[in-house]
Amino acid sequence: MSKQALLIIDVQNCMFDPPEPVYDADQLLNRLQGLIARARAAQTPVIYVQHCGPEGAPHAPGAPGWQIHPAITPQSGELIVQKRMPDSFYETTLKAELDARGIGQLIMAGIQTEYCVDTTCRRAASEGYAVTLVQDAHSTWSKEDLTAAQIIAHHNWVLGDWFAKLVSAEDVQF
Repeated sequence: MSKQALLIIDVQNCMFDPPEPVYDADQLLNRLQGLIARARAAQTPVIYVQHCGPEGAPHAPGAPGWQIHPAITPQSGELIVQKRMPDSFYETTLKAELDARGIGQLIMAGIQTEYCVDTTCRRAASEGYAVTLVQDAHSTWSKEDLTAAQIIAHHNWVLGDWFAKLVSAEDVQF
């Protein structure tokens, strides 16, 4: 069995800002805290992905909203990979870092379900990683035609049908 890593995607301050914080924000943070604590206890690497928006955006590098949310602050020595696109592998060091650590299994959680989580999940599967998507530890915002809960459920169905194994946060094994 290859080594695992917990990949936390784009859980940054601006995602929790009023007037519309990410759907189910408190539960998302609680589940992520539990996952991170269990991963650390099992000595499973926790890797953070941090989106870098354009200058002037709430998630532009250095802006307060760009920082990883304080409820899940990385510990010293934990890897933070910065990206500019929804794909956490695109023009980043993620693949090289995973390969250097012998990681072949990724347990994924974070924000935003239909963009960065979806794209990274698909890319990881295409790169040959075994992917577990924590089905109740990723989130998004409601849209004109779909609620956030519907978007999450749909992506769990699509990604779990082909690209990832779906597991609830409480059932993740490290």
